[in-house]
Amino acid sequence: MITKQLWTCPDGLIERALTDFPITDEVSVLNEPTGNFFYDEWKIKDKFKGTAWEEILATLPHTIGEARVIKLAPGESYMAHADIDNRWHLNLTGELSYLIDLDDKAMYECTRDNRWAYMDAGKIHAATNYGSIPRLQLVVREPLRQSRQPIDLISISIEPAYEQHDFRFKFDNIFSQWLNRINQQHKMADFSHNFTSLTFKLERECLEDFKKLVTPDFKVVYG
Repeated sequence: MITKQLWTCPDGLIERALTDFPITDEVSVLNEPTGNFFYDEWKIKDKFKGTAWEEILATLPHTIGEARVIKLAPGESYMAHADIDNRWHLNLTGELSYLIDLDDKAMYECTRDNRWAYMDAGKIHAATNYGSIPRLQLVVREPLRQSRQPIDLISISIEPAYEQHDFRFKFDNIFSQWLNRINQQHKMADFSHNFTSLTFKLERECLEDFKKLVTPDFKVVYG
C-alpha cells in the first residue's frame, strides 16, 4: 500500500521547518490551487515562500496537488476509508504510530526516515497514534488524471438518498476504492464535490460495473 521512494529530505531541513513554523492545527495546508482543486498544480502559499517548507516540497520531483501537514494526537485514530487520489507521504514526527492497510491487515510504522513514500490510497486504510507525542505527516495529493477518451463519457451525480450522518464514510468505502482504480486507468474525468453531492464523468465502458456498486443509500443521476 505504501512504497518508499528514492527522494530524500535532509533531517535538518525538517527540524528547521517545524521550528520556524510550528504545527498547532489538526491540518495545516502549505499551498493553494492554481486552477481545478483535483487536477491542476498547486503553488506554495505566500507565507511559506522562501521557508524550509518550500524547500521540503521541492524535494518531491513531481507536479503536486494539495500539500498538508496532518497532526494526529496521542491516542487518536482515523476512521477507515479509501481515497480516489493517491498521495505522497513524508513522516515528520511520531512514535508508535502506524498507517494500517485494512484490506491486507498490514501495519506500516510511521517514523522519520527522511524518505518520501508513495501511497496507494485506493485501499481501505486508517492511521493511529499509540505514542505519547503527536504524529505529524506531510501528505501531498497526486493530481487526478483525465480520461484519454473524452468523447465517450457519461456524467454521473451522486448524493444521499435520504438524510444520513455517514454519507462520506459510505461513499469512501463503496466508491472511492473503485474510482481510484478507474482514475489510474485514465477512465474518469471532471471529478468534483460540494457539501451535498459529487459529480464526475466515466468512460461508457465502465458504466455497468459502476452501477453494480450503487446501493439504496445513494441517489444517482446519469447524464
